[in-house]
Amino acid sequence: MLGVLSKSFERCGYDVVHPEAGDFLAELKRLAPDCDAGLVIAPDPLLFRYTAALESLTHNIGCGSMTAAVCANKQQTSAFLSRHGIPVPDETTTGRRVIKPVLGCGAKGVRLSGTGPGPGEFSQQFIDGEHLSVSMVGSRVVGNACSYYTGKPPLLLAVNRQYIDIAPNGRFTYLGGETPVLHDRHDELVRTAEKTITVLGCQGYSGVDIVLADRPYVVDVNPRITTSITGIAACMEEEIADILVEASKGGGPERVHLAGSVRFDTQGRVERL
Repeated sequence: MLGVLSKSFERCGYDVVHPEAGDFLAELKRLAPDCDAGLVIAPDPLLFRYTAALESLTHNIGCGSMTAAVCANKQQTSAFLSRHGIPVPDETTTGRRVIKPVLGCGAKGVRLSGTGPGPGEFSQQFIDGEHLSVSMVGSRVVGNACSYYTGKPPLLLAVNRQYIDIAPNGRFTYLGGETPVLHDRHDELVRTAEKTITVLGCQGYSGVDIVLADRPYVVDVNPRITTSITGIAACMEEEIADILVEASKGGGPERVHLAGSVRFDTQGRVERL
């Protein structure tokens, strides 16, 4: 992910700097004041802390820190989406269910089980369906909103298929995916994802994980760069760097142009299909 983004910014004429090893927060504070813009790539539970620091030092082209904090709590996010009429798996303590960490990232700690959740976990109804995600870029909604808010709707990058393995012991593992996916329920998927990031106030790159069954059920929201960017960037004519910067100022293209399709893994390897 870092390599894909760095190369895109360099192609667009930017000088790119990265924090060095050691204290990440100290490195942010050292580098950010001399930068025109910044973007945090971090697991969901850490995203709020580092994004809040970045916002006080330079122009953030990722999601706002408060939205990052909300989305880090998977139970809270699910309840919030449900109150806004967006389908999510019901919380349940009976039957076949998915146990998740309240503060989680990816599929780590996610498992299919007939037992109850442990400390720091919650349980949801198991939805048997297709594992997909929708990658979008939200326009400016917080931060410098008075300067940059335009009301521009989220930009669709791609619908992606997710490769999810469920082991005999019930453990979920994310293995990568393929993109773009031309799905016969495309409009339904995109509408659900667009409403999701709109009601949450996501800006910048966001990924909405969906299990598609009788309806598109939102199972996770990632207000950050996700693994799918490696595949999308390999197919997209536009530069992701330009899109992120322009969206952070309320602008950007109306649509992107994708050529071909690829398979990608969690290590950043991409293969043409």
